[in-house]
Amino acid sequence: MFMRESDGVYQFGTKRVSVKVEKDKINIRVGGGYLSIDEFLDQYTPVELEKLERKDPLKRFNEKIAVQKTIAGKELRESSPVRGSPRKGSP
Repeated sequence: MFMRESDGVYQFGTKRVSVKVEKDKINIRVGGGYLSIDEFLDQYTPVELEKLERKDPLKRFNEKIAVQKTIAGKELRESSPVRGSPRKGSP
């Protein structure tokens, strides 16, 4: 999910981060300090995946269709005659 923008600057999902390598360790600047790459990924990957999932147009379309089908199904059930209960004047 890292996209290089310039020397030491990367885009991670919707987040722009500064990355530096010291003594064969990758550190990512967050707030006033640094996190190791493992700590950063553990903390920010779920958040960024959630953001990407919410922006996914296909997922949003499928959710909209599911809601429309649910509403349409409910309207059909409400407008259909009730079965199983005898009506007055019925044999």
